[in-house]
Amino acid sequence: MKIICIGRNYSEHAKELGNAIPDKPVIFMKPDTAVLKGNDFYIPEFSDDVHYELEIVVKISKGGKYIQKETANKHYEEIGLGIDFTARDLQSDLKSKGLPWELAKGFDGSAVVGSFFKKENYDLENLQFSLLKNKEQVQHGNSKDMMFKIDDIIAFVSQYFTLRVGDLIFTGTPEGVGKVSENDILEAYLEEEKALDIRIL
Repeated sequence: MKIICIGRNYSEHAKELGNAIPDKPVIFMKPDTAVLKGNDFYIPEFSDDVHYELEIVVKISKGGKYIQKETANKHYEEIGLGIDFTARDLQSDLKSKGLPWELAKGFDGSAVVGSFFKKENYDLENLQFSLLKNKEQVQHGNSKDMMFKIDDIIAFVSQYFTLRVGDLIFTGTPEGVGKVSENDILEAYLEEEKALDIRIL
């Protein structure tokens, strides 16, 4: 199972981190060991600045290579929410040296994957999602603000990587990312449905 992540897919998030607006999807990956087991996230000892990044997640249900945008919707049946935890201090240091981000993005537990829901129950072009930290909303996004839509992403990614059943695509985060601290409680909602909740330790 691969975890494929899209960076800078919401222009306001790119701006808040001082990044350029991309003209094609920015891709990075997490290993399968990044998936958080259980509902407790432990802040790693190598970072003092771990940030939450809430994202719509797509689960691939039909594999393929060189998938066309027009048929991409046949390759997934479920969507959900996930959190891409990022060691921002480590990422900034790596980026300043022109080095890859994997240590800041792919560490154990850095990919939180919530419940999945049948896509036909939602308007994927106008899908609202939100993150609460300690009962206060800190992120709110809508799929209509994605620069690269789900089907565009699948078509693009499959030019480079063969997609297989069970692969996950994190589709990017809206603005509002921020730091987590011990004892924080994070809850994420897809429209009105709670998709995940975790505790920070």
